[in-house]
Amino acid sequence: MNNLKTQNTTNFQPKTTKKKTRKDPYAPFIREKLELPEGHNKLLLHSCCAPCSGEVMEAILASGIEFTIYFYNPNIHPLKEYLIRKEENIRFAKKFGIPFIDADYDRQNWFDRAKGMEWEPERGIRCTMCFDMRFEKAAEYAHEHGFPVFTSCLGISRWKDMNQINRCGHRAAEKYDDVIYWDYNWRKEGGSQRMIEISKRERFYQQEYCGCVYSLRDSNKWREETGRQKIEIGKLYYSPN
Repeated sequence: MNNLKTQNTTNFQPKTTKKKTRKDPYAPFIREKLELPEGHNKLLLHSCCAPCSGEVMEAILASGIEFTIYFYNPNIHPLKEYLIRKEENIRFAKKFGIPFIDADYDRQNWFDRAKGMEWEPERGIRCTMCFDMRFEKAAEYAHEHGFPVFTSCLGISRWKDMNQINRCGHRAAEKYDDVIYWDYNWRKEGGSQRMIEISKRERFYQQEYCGCVYSLRDSNKWREETGRQKIEIGKLYYSPN
C-alpha cells in the first residue's frame, strides 16, 4: 500500500449534468441488452448497498444474465449502519429471488489496513485501499465458486471516481486466470437517475455518508461548519414524493 499516491481532492465537486426525468418513473424502462465479456453468462455482483445496486440489479435481470450478489463491506461503520444497509440489500434481492452471499464483516482487518490513512481525503489512497480490499475478496470468491466475471455497483454513484474503482477491480481480477472484472459504466443512459427512481419506489434507506467512520467524521464536520444537523443513523429513507 505504500506505493499508492495521494490524490488531491480537497475541492472536489461531483460533475453536474442535466437530469432527464422520465414522465412516469414507475413505467417499465426499455433497456438495451447487456452482454458479459467473452460471451460469459454468469456474474458475481459485488454490492455495497440497495440504492447503488437497485438499478444495476434490474439492468442485469432484464438482460437474462445469471448472477449472485456478494456483500462484503467491512468498511461500513458503525454496526447499526452496516446492518441496515445489508438488510435493505437482502430485502431487494429476495424480491427477485436473487442469491445473496453475506460475507464476513471483518472490520478489524479493514481498520488495520487503514492505519496511517485516517486523514486522507475522499477519493484518496484510503478509498483505493478500501476498493482493493473488497474486490480482492470478491475476485477470490469468484475464482473459488466458478464465476468467470465479477463487477460492482460502486461506480454508479456520482460521488465515486469510476476510474479509481475500475483500476482496483482489474487489479483484483489479474490474480486469477479464470476471472474477469467487468468495468461496465452503470451511469450511462440515465443509470444514475434510475438509481434514485428505484430508491424512491422501493423506499430504500438513504445513507448520508460513504460508509467508513472517517467519512462519517468528515461529513459531520462539514455539516457543523455549514449549520446543518449531524447525521442520524437509521433515520432517513427515500420517499416516493
